[in-house]
Amino acid sequence: MRRRDFISLVGGAIVALPSAARSQQQPGKVPRVGYLWHAGSAEEEGPYFRALLEGFEKLGYVDGRNIILEHRFPNEIPARFKSMAEELVALNVDVLMGGSISSLYLKNATAKIPIIFMFVPDPVGLKLVDSLARPGGNATGLSNFGRDLVGKRLQFLKETVPRLSRVALLVNPDQQSTRIYIQETQAAAAELGLVIQIFEARSLKELELAFDEMAAAGIQAMVTASGGTAFQYRAIIPKLAIAHHLAFSAFSRETFVDGALMSYGADQLEMCRRSAVYVDKILKGAKPSDLPVEQPTKLEFLINLKTARALNLTIPPSLLAAASEVIE
Repeated sequence: MRRRDFISLVGGAIVALPSAARSQQQPGKVPRVGYLWHAGSAEEEGPYFRALLEGFEKLGYVDGRNIILEHRFPNEIPARFKSMAEELVALNVDVLMGGSISSLYLKNATAKIPIIFMFVPDPVGLKLVDSLARPGGNATGLSNFGRDLVGKRLQFLKETVPRLSRVALLVNPDQQSTRIYIQETQAAAAELGLVIQIFEARSLKELELAFDEMAAAGIQAMVTASGGTAFQYRAIIPKLAIAHHLAFSAFSRETFVDGALMSYGADQLEMCRRSAVYVDKILKGAKPSDLPVEQPTKLEFLINLKTARALNLTIPPSLLAAASEVIE
């Protein structure tokens, strides 16, 4: 083969390769990324798992071809979060990924491997980063929570439920981010003249008991901490809320679609897709300490009129006009 033809052939092959494959600093090495989920399987993670794969595919990464994705599913068990985080670190992956719960276990497991988190309510307060603008350590990613978001959820409930005064916050006390949710929700409620009462649930049995306790306590409406147990039981919580005549404001489309009265929050599917962009930057040489934490830019306000009728509630015209989507 002539030298000119050889160069032409090689050049054409390079152009044909996905950009992701060309980005590796070590030619021929397939990058390995470890993701520590929170539920018990890919099926339970459902839309988030699929959205993550979509995010990688959009950048030219195909699992098993030019990237290896190592998934671990601890099923909300603290001991498994810890052991699986250590297992991923022992694999010496190039990048680690996790949600609001698992990212803390990853951070405790390594100070060297880059960590990309998502759905984290307060990265600074949880000591994952030094600041949003300059994370400073081995972790960065996307945040999905703030007092303004939970404040809006409570405000919308107050405008909808007549004489609303008592609101439940459902949490899993085993989740390390629970303290942040309690603090921010109580602060937002105080500004609106509402009283927040905390109810705990780690399992389905405890979840059913918590709803019975809410009814006995005269609770009129409820919100949940994001992620974790609230996401795992996303198909059950709205039904229990209706059965106990509680107006439930969810935190995302995925926790709304099974019958919540309303939802206000970030587009978390897009957040999953965006997290792949952070991984891509790390694989191309960027340092997590220099990548600012991304905050929500797209917020959705969803209303379910069927649920409103089941609860004998009338949604104010001002909220209907402000909604991103109204389900009949």
